[in-house]
Amino acid sequence: MIYKILADFVVVIHFLWIVFLFLGAIWGRRYLTIKIFHLSGLAFAIFIQVFNLYCPLTHIEVWLRSKHDPQLAYSGSFIIYYIDKLIYIEVQRYIIFIVTIILCALNILLYFPLLCHSKQGKKF
Repeated sequence: MIYKILADFVVVIHFLWIVFLFLGAIWGRRYLTIKIFHLSGLAFAIFIQVFNLYCPLTHIEVWLRSKHDPQLAYSGSFIIYYIDKLIYIEVQRYIIFIVTIILCALNILLYFPLLCHSKQGKKF
């Protein structure tokens, strides 16, 4: 039972991580530490997409589910698995890659005004 609870906790953390990647620039504009963490997370998201890897949180969740009940484990991407469960369509990996690139571009646009100000001698 503890493995199932831990797996569910990992799903929540994974979801919060994805939300942070989408909205982290809002918070990161005010705090340098958050900005560095957020941009590093976006770079990591691109890295795992380019090299066709899965997020380590996916591996942890699958391992915990397999420890609880091997039939509950799934293979593949966290996002594809749960999006498929929610809306009953198959999401191709290239779509996730495109969304990742768009996400990074939008977040960089949110940071861009701060980068312009930093060139004028202001602290970002």
